[in-house]
Amino acid sequence: QVQLVESGGGLVQAGGSLRLSCAASGRTFSSYAMGWFRQAPGKEREFVAAISRNGGRTVYADSVKGRFTISRDNAKNTVYLQMNSLKPEETAVYYCAAGWYSGTLYSTHDRYNYWGQGTQVTVSS
Repeated sequence: QVQLVESGGGLVQAGGSLRLSCAASGRTFSSYAMGWFRQAPGKEREFVAAISRNGGRTVYADSVKGRFTISRDNAKNTVYLQMNSLKPEETAVYYCAAGWYSGTLYSTHDRYNYWGQGTQVTVSS
C-alpha cells in the first residue's frame, strides 16, 4: 500500500513556473515507477510525465516537452514536477501516481496502482 500526497499547486500567471511535489508513504517507494497526470474541468485525465524507479529514464507528453521536468528523490520518498512557461490551458488538477511495473514507462492511467488526491494548478492569462 502506498499513500501519495501532492502539494505545490496554486495560482500563477501565464509564463510562470510552479514546482509540484508528491510525498509517498511506505518503504517501497523506489519499487514504483511514478507518473504525473492532469485533469481539466470537463476533460479526461491526461498523461503529463513519468519516471522510472531509479530516476534514470523519463518520458513526457509532447505538449510539455522542454517545459516540464519530472524528477524523484528516493531517499525522501518524493517525486517532483517542475513546470515552466505555463499556459492557461494547463489549468487542471494535477495528480501523481505510482505504478508497480518496470521496463517501459507507461502513459496510460490503468498501469498505475495508487493515486494522490490531486493539487489544483490555475494559470491565469
